[in-house]
Formats: sequence, C-alpha cells, structure tokens
Amino acid sequence: MFEEYASVQATKDLSDNVIAGCIGVIVFIYNDPRLAYEVEFFDDKNNTIDVLTVEPDDIELKS
Repeated sequence: MFEEYASVQATKDLSDNVIAGCIGVIVFIYNDPRLAYEVEFFDDKNNTIDVLTVEPDDIELKS
C-alpha cells in the first residue's frame, strides 16, 4: 500500500498522455469498494498532464 503524497511512476501505459514511466503524486486513496489511488501525473516540466484513478499494480514507487 502506498501513502498519500508518495511519488510514483506508471508501470504501464494508462492513457494517451500517461505512458509507462510517467511520474505522478498520489493525491487521494480510495478504500471502498476496493483499494485504488487518485494520481496526478506530470510532464518533464512539472505541468499536470492528467489525473487518473489507478489500481495498485498500475504504479510503483518512483525509483
């Protein structure tokens, strides 16, 4: 389980804008009906490119 405000990266392509390796920050954690994370993803200039609800296996801690 990740914590709120953790820096993460996408483990696979999640949308047209968010591809594998894209960096984001967890902004909210859903526990019901199942564990999921709201993640704000950024480009290399720290501009927001998308906010997505993702499953735990869609992200990993930023390396």
